[in-house]
Amino acid sequence: MHVIVATDGSRQSLAAAKQLKAFADPAKITDISVVAVIRPLASVAFADDLSEGKWPAAGSFREAAQSAVDAIAKVYDGWGPKVHKRIRSGSAANEIIKAAQQYDAGLVVVAAGGRGLSDSVLVGSTAQRVQHYAPCPVLVVRPAPRTKRKG
Repeated sequence: MHVIVATDGSRQSLAAAKQLKAFADPAKITDISVVAVIRPLASVAFADDLSEGKWPAAGSFREAAQSAVDAIAKVYDGWGPKVHKRIRSGSAANEIIKAAQQYDAGLVVVAAGGRGLSDSVLVGSTAQRVQHYAPCPVLVVRPAPRTKRKG
């Protein structure tokens, strides 16, 4: 089975990647494609919460996306399945769905709420679209609940 693991460069996408590894049988997964999607005319840079203190040159969305893909791919080092690193351009949901179709994926792993405004307002609009339109099952990994401070 081929698995698509989507990243937007957020810590939540790293948690989603680790969630797959926590329960899946690597003997049943032949390939993992780690996919990042760059929006061509975006005014906001690709997230880079995963690189260890090194930030790519200003305006280099591709470098930030590559850094995120590399960080997620590292989760699967030595685990078994062949890992492919892929950067696509376009709408995140559309490109993740296209990747699932193109690689005949058996599962898509996506984080919910990785870059949204708040947990309650935008809980993963990309994840919702992928879940609705993907040609295969979708594992949506929600953020860990925030602990309320007593004040």
